[in-house]
Amino acid sequence: MQASISHFRTISLCLLLAAGFTWLAVPGLAQGAGLAMLGTLAKGEWTIKYRDGSPDRKICVRSGQELIQIKHDETGCSQFIVEDGVSRVSVQYTCPGNGYGRTSIRRETAALVQLETQGIHAGLPFQFQAEARRTGSC
Repeated sequence: MQASISHFRTISLCLLLAAGFTWLAVPGLAQGAGLAMLGTLAKGEWTIKYRDGSPDRKICVRSGQELIQIKHDETGCSQFIVEDGVSRVSVQYTCPGNGYGRTSIRRETAALVQLETQGIHAGLPFQFQAEARRTGSC
C-alpha cells in the first residue's frame, strides 16, 4: 500500500512539472512576430461602440495594433502576447507610470471585431467590452 501511494505521488509530481514546463514554454513561443490576425483587418476609420453605453469613439486603424491599447494611447508601453490565433489575439501590456491592461480582440470579419479589455489607467481600474467596426476612411 505504501509503495502505491509513493508511486502515485511520483506520477503526480511528474505531471505537475510537465504541465509547469509546458506553461512556461507557451508564452515564449507566442512572442515571435505574431499578431498576424490584426494585419488582416481593414484599414481606415473604426468606430468603437461600448456595451456600457459610453459615447462611441473613432480611431484610425493602420495596422490593427491601435485596437490593443484603447485606454492607454501613449507610446512606450511594453506588450506581451498571451494568445495569437487566426481569429483571436490577447495582449497584456504595461505603460510605465500609467498602469497596464490586457486586451482580447476577436475577429468576426475584416471590418468587425469584438473587444474585451481591463486594467489600471491613471491609478484607476477599468474594464469594458465593445464592438469595433470599420466606418470609413481616415
